[in-house]
Amino acid sequence: MADKNNNQNNNNNNNKMSYEEAGRKGGEKTAQNHDKEFFQEIGEKGGKANRDNRDNNSQNS
Repeated sequence: MADKNNNQNNNNNNNKMSYEEAGRKGGEKTAQNHDKEFFQEIGEKGGKANRDNRDNNSQNS
């Protein structure tokens, strides 16, 4: 049923893809091309970047 609603929304927007659908499709394609270790690595990088950013912001306050 969700797919039917997405299709109706796309038709109402001149067949443009929603951000939600674009993200889902991109995530599915990435999952096809990469393994579990890839996602673990990018998750660790994102966590480190957030931690570093939070630490830098707290020093500036």
